[in-house]
Amino acid sequence: MDLTLHKPGDHHFIRSVGPEGITVTDTLYTSSLVLSADDLLPDWPVRSVAELTEAHLEAALEMDPEIVILGTGRKQAFPPPKFMVMFYEKGIGFEAMTTEAACRTFNVLLSENRKAVAALIVSD
Repeated sequence: MDLTLHKPGDHHFIRSVGPEGITVTDTLYTSSLVLSADDLLPDWPVRSVAELTEAHLEAALEMDPEIVILGTGRKQAFPPPKFMVMFYEKGIGFEAMTTEAACRTFNVLLSENRKAVAALIVSD
């Protein structure tokens, strides 16, 4: 699904998402990744919510977000409540949704100049 046809500024944005992967600006990523407007961590080693650890989420926290959007793959899944608590204690919003919805939400948050980070699981 194409999300945008134009480049909305000089920052990372998600152009499309589909079974082949996620296109960030003009590059296709076929494995999970973490990104903000300015940073991108390809090959994030998470393939499912069941694999998620606090150490995995540190990559998102290092990008200094006000909100983290977790894309959980093709189906929505909820991580253990301890992750919600971890973000809440730091004053950071945290939402889990399908990866496709997370990609759309990330672009909207960036258009509002929010300090958003998307942690996106690309599943087989």
